[in-house]
Amino acid sequence: MRAQPVVFLDSTKLQERHYYLLSELQTLVKDLPSSFQQRLTYNTLSDLALALIDGTVYEIVQGLLDIQHLTEKNLYNQRQKLHCEHQALKQDLVRKHKDALQSCKPHNLSLLKTSQQTELEALEVRVREEQKMMDKKIVVEMDQKVTDQQNTLEKAGVPGFYITTNPLELTMQMNLLELILKLQQKDSQAGLL
Repeated sequence: MRAQPVVFLDSTKLQERHYYLLSELQTLVKDLPSSFQQRLTYNTLSDLALALIDGTVYEIVQGLLDIQHLTEKNLYNQRQKLHCEHQALKQDLVRKHKDALQSCKPHNLSLLKTSQQTELEALEVRVREEQKMMDKKIVVEMDQKVTDQQNTLEKAGVPGFYITTNPLELTMQMNLLELILKLQQKDSQAGLL
């Protein structure tokens, strides 16, 4: 693997880049709800612009997004597989019940129907419990991804990122990510990346 050449910008270029990023962030913030605009102070935006100067944070965010999308796809596929298994179990049970009803003697019909109803209800309880467990697993895994993302962005020095479960803070972090992604897209379109 070849090392990438390090490009050193002189202080004037860095200052210009910082000013450009800060100006763009100030413009993008105007699209956020006013309650979040008030929390994104000039200093916070300036620190965010500094963190974005060399493009490393863009790469980190893109990597985190890729990991998140793969995780979501994997979890969705697991849920779909479980759903298909449940459908097959239900179809097999219905087929088994139908066959049993056709070969049942009339005097045992009431007992058989009661037994089949109990069996069907037990399967439905099992299916609900397994789906509930799968859904809990999905929530836990996605919560862990959020924590991993917060930790990674905090270690990368991105202002506003730290491990939290506070819904207001999570929304703020999502807004910051949205600003970063919009700015990345603008930079990419302008050929600055």
